[in-house]
Amino acid sequence: MNDAGKSRAGINGVLPWILPASLILAWLAAAELRLVPSYVLPHPKEIIDAGYIYIFSGPDTGMYAGRFFADAKASLIRVFAGFAIAAAVGIPLGVMSGRLPFVDRLLSTSVNGIRAVPGISWLPLALIWFGIGMKTTVFLVSLAAFFPVYINCASGVRQVSPVLLRAGAMMGVRRLRGTFAILLPGAMPSLVSGLRLGLGISWAYLVLGELTGVQNGLGAVIMDARMVGRTDVIIVGIVIIAVIGRISDQMLTAALRLCFKSARRSA
Repeated sequence: MNDAGKSRAGINGVLPWILPASLILAWLAAAELRLVPSYVLPHPKEIIDAGYIYIFSGPDTGMYAGRFFADAKASLIRVFAGFAIAAAVGIPLGVMSGRLPFVDRLLSTSVNGIRAVPGISWLPLALIWFGIGMKTTVFLVSLAAFFPVYINCASGVRQVSPVLLRAGAMMGVRRLRGTFAILLPGAMPSLVSGLRLGLGISWAYLVLGELTGVQNGLGAVIMDARMVGRTDVIIVGIVIIAVIGRISDQMLTAALRLCFKSARRSA
């Protein structure tokens, strides 16, 4: 690699961290100069101390000490269960809607109507149906993640040229095999985008589901901390969700690239 290539690689490596570093420096300056009350925005050192206690300390050393692994496990199970349901339902329906006009006409009005309903509107009904706990959270997560998966899959499938399918049929490729060998690879850029959007929305709706009074989970910690005025713990929960959400997005992208050659060009 020449000097210009190394320079570009260095810039590309630093670029994603410029905005976070700038925000942290501004936050540190505001805390040091006491421009914002500590109960509104605690000092970064307080956040680090609260995060260390939450993650590494023993459970008998404080209110939130040592809860991280149990909370993270509960939240991950809820997110991935809801996301798996959304993908299992959204991808087949998206493929059928993209290729069959009858299915598209059958589903489009209902899907777009339900999609317009705010997620929080479903919360009271979900509590009546499923009660407080995992079922309500999984329902909210799967409902929210379904729409980007379904819409992006249907859009990607519509963009695949029918000529490719006809060419495959002329070569003896049956419809089911053509779906996996031609249709899904051609729609992969949109499908990857839909899955990534769905996973991101899953984390947002996880917090909504866990604000209902569940005993554990990252969203439950944020709610508990709000009730007792622990702004530092609230920020710790937000940061942890952001980090885990980013890692899960990278893992999803890596898994798609590993399993599908067509995803390596689009993820």
